Amino acid sequence: MKFLPTTPEEFKELGWSQADIILVSGDTYIDSPFIGVALIGRVLTDAGFKVGIIAQPALDTDNDIKRLGEPRLFWGVSGGSVDSMVANFTASNKHRNTDDFTPGGLNSKRPDRAVIAYSNLIRRSFKNTKPIVLGGIEASLRRLAHYDFWSNKIRKSILFDAKADILLYGMAEKSVLALAEQLKRSGDFKSIPGLCYAASSPPHDFIELPSFDEVATNPEAMTKMFHTFYQNNDPLTAKGLTQRQDAIRYLVQNPPSAALTPAELDHIHELPFSRSVHPYYQRQGKVRAQDTIQFALSSHRGCYGECNFCAIAIHQGRTVCSRSEASILREARGLTLHADFKGNILDVGGPTANMYGFECAKKLAKGVCAHRRCLTPSICPSLKIDHRRQLGLLQSLQALPGVKRVFVASGIRYDLILADPKGIHYLKAIVNKHISGQMKVAPEHSETNVLAKMGKPSAELLLEFKKLFERCTKEAAKEQYLTYYFIAAHPGCAAEDMARLHTFCRQKLSANPEQVQIFTPTPSTYSSLMYWTKHDPFDGSPIFVETDKNKKEAQKFILTGKRHLAGQTTDTLKRVEEKRVPPRKSVVARAAQERIRKAARRNRNQ
Repeated sequence: MKFLPTTPEEFKELGWSQADIILVSGDTYIDSPFIGVALIGRVLTDAGFKVGIIAQPALDTDNDIKRLGEPRLFWGVSGGSVDSMVANFTASNKHRNTDDFTPGGLNSKRPDRAVIAYSNLIRRSFKNTKPIVLGGIEASLRRLAHYDFWSNKIRKSILFDAKADILLYGMAEKSVLALAEQLKRSGDFKSIPGLCYAASSPPHDFIELPSFDEVATNPEAMTKMFHTFYQNNDPLTAKGLTQRQDAIRYLVQNPPSAALTPAELDHIHELPFSRSVHPYYQRQGKVRAQDTIQFALSSHRGCYGECNFCAIAIHQGRTVCSRSEASILREARGLTLHADFKGNILDVGGPTANMYGFECAKKLAKGVCAHRRCLTPSICPSLKIDHRRQLGLLQSLQALPGVKRVFVASGIRYDLILADPKGIHYLKAIVNKHISGQMKVAPEHSETNVLAKMGKPSAELLLEFKKLFERCTKEAAKEQYLTYYFIAAHPGCAAEDMARLHTFCRQKLSANPEQVQIFTPTPSTYSSLMYWTKHDPFDGSPIFVETDKNKKEAQKFILTGKRHLAGQTTDTLKRVEEKRVPPRKSVVARAAQERIRKAARRNRNQ
């Protein structure tokens, strides 16, 4: 089956009268392992279920949602690869004109709060229908009471707002298979890991979180709730959670599903994806996302970086699961047979490319640590950083017949390269063979006080890395550059901090950055918690939070050099530059820097 069916004609060709499961998505249908709905559909099909897909159904008619009929077991509803509010609005709350996951590129088919909109559409079109099951990142990050930037308030669990029956959180391959099997047998699904449901009373052995009414009005209760929620996301250590949503109902969150093993991850990525846009949707126009993902390879999932503004730790997990080299090579050989393949593998990576191939043995055996992180404020000694597996994988991919170039386009953590005693060998290989003109890094800021709120490494490490990169580039006789990504208006960041960052970029990086985004408070991140409470959740201290839209944009303009758009912040920039105010450093930051500096010196001497 080249594609999962999305039209009645395809049902007829397959001899189907009814699907077991119909998946509804805010993205168009690209049959790729990078697209959540396609991946879940393939997993269910591989297990023997009949799965149909309806992508971006119109809301003003029931023609789209009804074209495949009603499923036998359940509806699966996802907002798409990105939270629909993030997809539809900028950080300044302006409507986005483009959408990379919509044919033609015009942002006209993904509704706001897509999960709620599609659930309402199904209930309106099919009375007393089969269960509606929510999944994907929009549902996953909104599964409990959460801060919603676009309404500037705490909202209930999306399960209740959507009036759905079940919510599956995380990547959900195991959960959705277990659910399908239980519904097929008319069995009890309420004990399935990774599943949320509504109940009239809380399970007696689950942790009860502060209620929706408490967290909606009390920032301290919200902080307490979020800490407990965050600490109960690891499959090996998590407890079940429950939270009262209204006068009579509770949200019940079962402990997470077990992480996939490398063999299970291999199997999923080797399912027969066509890696193309379904013809039904392709006729509607070009899909830009296809250019990025069609000839890319996913090597792992999960991230131990835990940046405070990033939701990967909550959705994919804090443990990195790496695929086998043999599986990735088999998938790559399949790419070389694709009619449109031109010889270039455009990316090999995951949330962070150079986390492939190593993990903390203690974490794998006992779960994540409750009171420390892997990379901040310093890299944990238990994490034995080793880039050799990824380097070997890249070399093997490069040697495949039909492959001209293998690129690493995913983000790279430069602090990991510096901390690896043999990291210089990895960097030399990347510079020589696996980038094209520029290498992307994401320092996000230069000021220690802001970096601490972000959970990012120090600017001194960036400068250390820059020296190594330039040395390797010079030795390779190539004209290549670092591209820097920065964030403006993050909690704790004032105009003066952006002015210092501007001076840092000009004087230390010899760069005038264009890749600058204004911080967006996405659901279920520590940075969003800071934005809402205006306090540091770890020590309780008050922090400055810029909430004025114009001043947020002014922070960005300070860095990009568009001073005429920055208004009064021009004076701020001038004042800071005249004073040459040095960045503030904590004792912890200095200790972390010294530890990684030693590793960097080893790299320089090799």
